[in-house]
Amino acid sequence: MWGLLLALATFAPAVGLSLGASGASVLGLASPATTEAPVSTPAPRSSQAELSAGNKNGTSEQHVRIRVIKKKKIIMKKRKKLTPPRPPVTARASVTTSPARTLDLPEKQEPDCPPLGLESLRVSDNQLDASSSQSFGLGPHRGRLNIQSGLEDGDLFDGAWCAEQQDAEPWLQVDARHPTRFSGIITQGRNSIWRYDWVTSYKVQFSNDSLTWWGSKNRSSGMDAVFPANSDPETPVLNLLPEPQVARFIRLLPQTWLQGGASCLRAEILACPVSDPNGLFPEVPVLGSSDTLDFRHHDYKAMRKLMKQVNEQCPNITRVYSIGKSHQGLKLYVMEMSDQPGEHELGEPEVRYVAGMHGNEALGRELLLLLMQFLCREFLRGDPRVTRLLTETRIHLLPSMNPDGYETAFRRGSELVGWAEGRWNHQGIDLNHNFADLNTPLWEAEDDGLVPDTVPNHHLPLPTYYTLPNATVAPETRAVIKWMERIPFVLSANLHGGELVVSYPFDMTRTPWAARELTPTPDEAVFRWLSTVYAGTNWAMQDPDRRPCHSQDFSSYGNIINGADWHTVPGSMNDFSYLHTNCFEVTVELSCDKFPHENELRQEWENNKDALLTYLEQVRMGIAGVVRDKDTEIGIADAVIAVDGINHDVTTAWGGDYWRLLTPGDYVVTASAEGYHAATRNCRVTFEEGPVPCNFHLTKTPKQRLRELLAAGAKVPPDLRRRLERLRGQN
Repeated sequence: MWGLLLALATFAPAVGLSLGASGASVLGLASPATTEAPVSTPAPRSSQAELSAGNKNGTSEQHVRIRVIKKKKIIMKKRKKLTPPRPPVTARASVTTSPARTLDLPEKQEPDCPPLGLESLRVSDNQLDASSSQSFGLGPHRGRLNIQSGLEDGDLFDGAWCAEQQDAEPWLQVDARHPTRFSGIITQGRNSIWRYDWVTSYKVQFSNDSLTWWGSKNRSSGMDAVFPANSDPETPVLNLLPEPQVARFIRLLPQTWLQGGASCLRAEILACPVSDPNGLFPEVPVLGSSDTLDFRHHDYKAMRKLMKQVNEQCPNITRVYSIGKSHQGLKLYVMEMSDQPGEHELGEPEVRYVAGMHGNEALGRELLLLLMQFLCREFLRGDPRVTRLLTETRIHLLPSMNPDGYETAFRRGSELVGWAEGRWNHQGIDLNHNFADLNTPLWEAEDDGLVPDTVPNHHLPLPTYYTLPNATVAPETRAVIKWMERIPFVLSANLHGGELVVSYPFDMTRTPWAARELTPTPDEAVFRWLSTVYAGTNWAMQDPDRRPCHSQDFSSYGNIINGADWHTVPGSMNDFSYLHTNCFEVTVELSCDKFPHENELRQEWENNKDALLTYLEQVRMGIAGVVRDKDTEIGIADAVIAVDGINHDVTTAWGGDYWRLLTPGDYVVTASAEGYHAATRNCRVTFEEGPVPCNFHLTKTPKQRLRELLAAGAKVPPDLRRRLERLRGQN
């Protein structure tokens, strides 16, 4: 890129940009323009003063004309279409032209400071200020990296800070509240389905009192540095300061922006706290946890190594296994944790956590790696809560369902990956829309009055089209479906990122093509309970002072929401799990920041540690038991457990054991199986820790007994012969 700029500056080809001594306009090269029209913006007073100073020092003003080709863009008005953004651009500090027409490049620098916290909301709204704003929805509090806009144009939740059109010297200001070492800035344009706005260059200033300001200077020229900014709305662009600056306040001053657009940006500031020997400022709050765990991001090799280490440290309660491979051949590793790893114990429920379905949502992956370390360590220490959890439950942790997508995001880095890159698997498939749609056939059968007599209300089979070899089903999805069918899971949570809320099924709206609509399952009470348990024990969700992440304030709903009432998701794993298996699954949106910086992992672990444990313990809620043959005491597999008033049944595992999640109350429960007389009993679920035992003994029907005797070549007993004759007489 810099070589291209050098050539443009040297040969000074045709028309369009006015270039002063600062070189600011050259940096607008990446900005789309209408044709060969000039892409110039009136310079603020500071720029004019700088140009005058340059002329006084004998530097003649230069003019360069650059041909910029416009890219055609299609705006979809009705629904936002996600497309992978361009690769992140790492830019350096301002490029200036010397009298000899050479480019003065700063030395290569690597970012050495973490983000200040605009994206993660550690920086509060009242720490942000601006010279002006077009509206409240475009105020400085919206100038946060990766913030997402609302769907309505001009609402209170727009996707950037935007200065007023008539603001000749716009600026966005951040108050760090403490002496801070600023080292870099990351910017994006405006997130919107209605407009295209982004800044193409900006300056940076600093202050200790918000009154006296100084600018970031170019090393060689000593003039104010002008930094190249964005060439599209979404790709994050990193600029490192020529020299880090210690101050309390930092300002970004847009110099040029997209022609026909507005001065709009989203930003993150890279900054390190510095000591305050005079004690003039309050101490910076320490983020973190006292747990001695591995708090860093792990790529595929590091994740595999860590899981192996946990297995070696706790061989008696852990087992690492693979459920399949990604499209690029990376294994989908699972950590099993139980007192008898590798086997299903009769009466012991199976629970799973799945993370990394979207590869760029990295926090869930790290939380599961931290959870397996924590459970291992605390079991060895004899912690009673962890010991009971591992002796009464079989836990399965899948930290990376989409390892291909994660590797893409990991290579970009936590701050430069943007909002969507790495979300999809290597085939470009969104795994959370890739499971079979079982909702539609169930609802059509319900409308025709076929459920549950003709069409079951549970364990719906895969549609024929979905099983064809050429069906668009990702290998990661197929692997997880086989995993679900192989193990009798009871409870699950799917860990995502980008919001702070727990959503529960159904995820798909019942009305076709409805964008959002309340669509509860027959187990609405159970799902609301499960969601509330996680949200109620998550520190971040329970913070009364936290602001909304993007465009919805979920705290007014208790930080839980029906998935379809948020936005429809056909083919979700939650709905599929509920309709194809016994498993009840919710989605946990863990953080506003999809890929938080490593220095925030300690706090995120503290935010979620108790919630992760408490949610696992909810598998004890409801009733559980074994359905046995009355004569042989052998467990009956695939017996159906039906609860009066709830149009969704579960089935027994191969040993006859079952678990039925229920909220406290009195229930009439019926167990039935092919070849047996059904049995019904009353079961009471209390608020005390369960599950409540609710066992059944079923008696074979005369026809079933006859079939078994004839198959064995045995003589039919007289009592059975008489019962069969009575049945024939009744018919």
